[in-house]
Amino acid sequence: MSVRVVNLVIPQGADFSNSFILENSNNTPINLTSYSGICQLKKHSSSRSSVGIAVSFPNPTLGEVKISLASTVSSGIKPGKYVYDVLLTDGLGIKTRVVEGTATVTAGVSTS
Repeated sequence: MSVRVVNLVIPQGADFSNSFILENSNNTPINLTSYSGICQLKKHSSSRSSVGIAVSFPNPTLGEVKISLASTVSSGIKPGKYVYDVLLTDGLGIKTRVVEGTATVTAGVSTS
């Protein structure tokens, strides 16, 4: 698996999710059945503080990874530009960064 660069826009105060399909070099889905994952959002890569983003596998046999933030979490993130990555661990404990990029958190206007 090579690292894929995907830049995100996260609306402050709203629910957010994004899905990725991971494929082998021969364009077949990677079976993610035995995988776990983490995703973090930071102001820059060496920041001590981070926001955890939930990682799930809605269709693991089809290579689908989903990241998501609840509105209660995104409302606490200051608008601006951040970096993030998704790190997966397979059943043997091998860790692979599969997605990385920037995430722009946009300011909310409406409140409930």
